[in-house]
Amino acid sequence: MIKRTEYLNQLISFKDKQLIKVVTGIRRCGKSTLLELFRDELQKSGVCEEQITVINFEDADNENLMDRKVLYAHIKERLLPDKMNYIVLDEVQHVDEWQRVVDSLFIKKNCDVYITGSNAYLLSGELATLLSGRYVEIKMLPLSFAEYISALGDKTDLEKKYTSYLTNSSFPYALELSKPKDIRAYLDGIYTSVVLKDVVKRKNIADVSALESVIRFMFDNIGNISSAKSIADTLTSGGKKISAHTVESYLSALCDSFILYKTGRFDVKGKQYLKTGEKYYIADIGLRYYLLGSQKADMGRALENVIYLELLRRGCDVKIGKVGTTEVDFVATDENGVSYYQAALTVRDENTLARELRPLDSITDHNPKFLLTLDVEPETSHNGIRQINALDWLLGK
Repeated sequence: MIKRTEYLNQLISFKDKQLIKVVTGIRRCGKSTLLELFRDELQKSGVCEEQITVINFEDADNENLMDRKVLYAHIKERLLPDKMNYIVLDEVQHVDEWQRVVDSLFIKKNCDVYITGSNAYLLSGELATLLSGRYVEIKMLPLSFAEYISALGDKTDLEKKYTSYLTNSSFPYALELSKPKDIRAYLDGIYTSVVLKDVVKRKNIADVSALESVIRFMFDNIGNISSAKSIADTLTSGGKKISAHTVESYLSALCDSFILYKTGRFDVKGKQYLKTGEKYYIADIGLRYYLLGSQKADMGRALENVIYLELLRRGCDVKIGKVGTTEVDFVATDENGVSYYQAALTVRDENTLARELRPLDSITDHNPKFLLTLDVEPETSHNGIRQINALDWLLGK
């Protein structure tokens, strides 16, 4: 069991706080395992087993608890009146009107509530209305490169392991599978679950082939500026007639299911957010290999995708930076301020190095600037811009 320390520490820090803890993320990213780890931590801290109620709603044995009244009665009869009770509801979105159960438990002084879900609908509508300001969201992603290396227990030959991290996927259970065909079957299961359960069913989509055309296009165009109209025009010209409105609806659903992440653009000099020019990134590059094959590898964009997700893991708000007529890959804002990041596979060619440095050089403020590459060289500074090996950066060196 991989110890997801970063997320586990967040849960521990919010323990016994008057907040509902909501863990969200794509299917199979490790939410259930995280809650198992948290339960172990509770018991290590002296919490007895009777104080903990864990219900996984993807377990057929709990099908009778899908009715909110039955669920609430089931939990209520197990509550210990003179102790804190820890209620863990895993994939709770399967329960109709589950928000009412959570709200009823939340208002009890001796209940500490934790829920998970595989789509962003969890935090929309009634829950947001009922519990505004009373919950904290912990956004979970598949394994970081550092977690992946830690799980392998071997820090040698990092370049080879990075390639494996991309091709074999960053989903935790993939580490248990050694054969490519087994990994492919596993990714097929994740892809099918997300598309059919979280998108098709939720949106009542009749034309699944149109949805899959959009998914293929987006997987092929990670890190490219995209709009619903441009995607619709491209697919229509290729013989798959689809409207911009439909594409927009599909993109929204894919983001809600955490298979895609959307980021907008920020005018660095004008200090304003721009309304057009969004980019999309994928939750796991292994899914891209699964769907498109190795001929669509494009290691440069894969690196950009990995860096984007790592910035999210580190708690950054991430935007694409417009700098005059040039673009910086990421403008990352966290509690420490703003940093700028440029990602490139290699900059050993002088012209390539000059091109990658140009947007960073044109930023006149004094915030940190980074150029991350896969070149195996010592850290270098270019007029204050730190060039760092991307794998070292991903490992927190």
